[in-house]
Amino acid sequence: MQAAIKDKYGITARLKEGVGGIFEVFLDGQTAYTNQDTYRFPTDEEIFAKIDAARK
Repeated sequence: MQAAIKDKYGITARLKEGVGGIFEVFLDGQTAYTNQDTYRFPTDEEIFAKIDAARK
């Protein structure tokens, strides 16, 4: 996922260790994606769509 974000957007993603299997993506301090509702790891395309929406 980190490499895919870097390739598509030129953004270097950082891993911040958490607990309970929660996966979140923040962009400029705002939550772009969280799996707290689905409890599954997202596809690259799902993350790209959330990043695109957050950047508008």
